[in-house]
Amino acid sequence: MKIGFIGLGIMGKPMSQNLIKAGYDVLLYDKTNPAGSREEIAKTCGIIITMLPDGPDVERVVMGEGGLLDHAPSGTIIIDMSSIAPGAAQKIHKACAGKGVVMLDAPVSGGQPKAIDGTLSIMVGGCEQTFEKVKPVLLAMGASAIHCGDIGAGNTAKLANNIIVAMNIAAVCEAFTLSNKAGVDPNKVFEAIKGGLAGSTVMNAKIPMILADNFEPGFKIDLHIKDLRNAVNTGEQVSSPLPFTKQVMDIYQKLSDDGYGQKDHSAMWHYFQSDQC
Repeated sequence: MKIGFIGLGIMGKPMSQNLIKAGYDVLLYDKTNPAGSREEIAKTCGIIITMLPDGPDVERVVMGEGGLLDHAPSGTIIIDMSSIAPGAAQKIHKACAGKGVVMLDAPVSGGQPKAIDGTLSIMVGGCEQTFEKVKPVLLAMGASAIHCGDIGAGNTAKLANNIIVAMNIAAVCEAFTLSNKAGVDPNKVFEAIKGGLAGSTVMNAKIPMILADNFEPGFKIDLHIKDLRNAVNTGEQVSSPLPFTKQVMDIYQKLSDDGYGQKDHSAMWHYFQSDQC
């Protein structure tokens, strides 16, 4: 079965490359570098993967004029691997169902490094039978693919993931600012604590970047703001207060306003080094 892949950004490009390496016949499309077209993908691909910045982008590609639903035959499977609001995934799913198209929401965690080496964590919502059918495709891009529940559950899990990542980055930046300003070598602090209870995948990935003053994006601050905003909005809808999430989102927004929006989210380090803190 041919797979269509729409969205060849920081994450989408290596993900699509891993599908090709796994032997799948993949038709690619990106608005900045189209190899095919949305119409061609919709008409010829039984499985279509979208990896786009936000919910409105997915709605436009799937539901908009000339979008996938204008051309996809009944039985087509759309796997949206973007990080969007659960409510947006449910809206798109409803439109797909009206055309006989099946949709899964399947956002990922791991950033660019894990997208490149094919070890992403994939969180999936939607029909479990469809999930089992496409699971081998997902595992060509990830180390794990977990069915979390009905449509939108994948993105709810991803919101939880991104809250924890944001908090972890904030804690790491705050803690290492303390050690640095206290005159203790941050490299030694990292070596001392990374194997203990405070150790984390986030710290292992981000502290080497911070110490090297390397903030080229694996995951951009502006995208993390979008995810945290989706979390806050979803929290309001389900009466779940997220006070710490709001605080970290405000810090990221200040950094974005200061020109760091396209830098890696570990550039939160600059907030703690500035007079804003």
